[in-house]
Amino acid sequence: MKNIAFIINPISGNKETQREKRKLPKLIMQTLDPEQWLPNITFTEYAGHATELAHQYARMGFDAVVAVGGDGTVNEVARGLRETETALGILPMGSGNGFARHLCIPMRTQKAIEMLNRSEPIRVDYGLANGKMFVCTCGTGFDAVVADNFAAGNKRGFMSYIQNTIAKAFTYQPQTYHLMGDGLDVTHKAFLITFANANQWGNDAKIAPKASIQDGQMDIMLMSSHAILGSASLALRLFTGTIDGSFFMDTIRAREITVEREEAAPFHIDGDPVEMDKDIHIKIVPDGLRVLAEKRF
Repeated sequence: MKNIAFIINPISGNKETQREKRKLPKLIMQTLDPEQWLPNITFTEYAGHATELAHQYARMGFDAVVAVGGDGTVNEVARGLRETETALGILPMGSGNGFARHLCIPMRTQKAIEMLNRSEPIRVDYGLANGKMFVCTCGTGFDAVVADNFAAGNKRGFMSYIQNTIAKAFTYQPQTYHLMGDGLDVTHKAFLITFANANQWGNDAKIAPKASIQDGQMDIMLMSSHAILGSASLALRLFTGTIDGSFFMDTIRAREITVEREEAAPFHIDGDPVEMDKDIHIKIVPDGLRVLAEKRF
């Protein structure tokens, strides 16, 4: 028997998802293999609570801790588990679920629980941006502005995110960025820059289609300051996994880099806005996190 904890964020996702979470303990007990797992189920009560709980479970020697929510919840739980032997599991019940999608975890909750019964722990990379952990992506520019506004709004869900994006797209003013590190010295005026450990923002929007969580480096995706001219083709490429082939995109790979911005501006980590200095040091930590997955990537 292995000890497994489920940390449920009751407010992530839309209203339907939130209602579903109230019934989740019963579904877990019905679906989880009782000959393999001994479950403990907890609901978070405040921001950062998931990190505290995950850290406690890791210290208690739990075999796995499952983040139940979106990428923000996954990030919180991962912060409590990094550099430990306790594996991170995911039941994707948020708005974007980018890291879960990269790991090919089913979006249907029962299927995701069933997958836990077949999963094994593997080692993957995570990233740090000025010491703040990210598992999927972080970035600055237009996507960070949208994340900032989305977080401040009352509506959740994919359509709300799209509406927010369209509202800001034609008024956003790109910045010039200077990137240094790993032999690179690049100055680029960009609509946005995404530093990708995994391949997407969420909702299968693959901003870095070739990114790997096991290669010890990040894919730095620089979108041209003229991207608005190709917005229709970029949107199509984003959801077909071909955006790296666009005329408006450049890709750089690095293990560690410093980005200098013209001024302090919004920055996001795994889709959530964070306070960040004008200059940001970003690096990948190889093999620093264990995750439950059904196959290797």
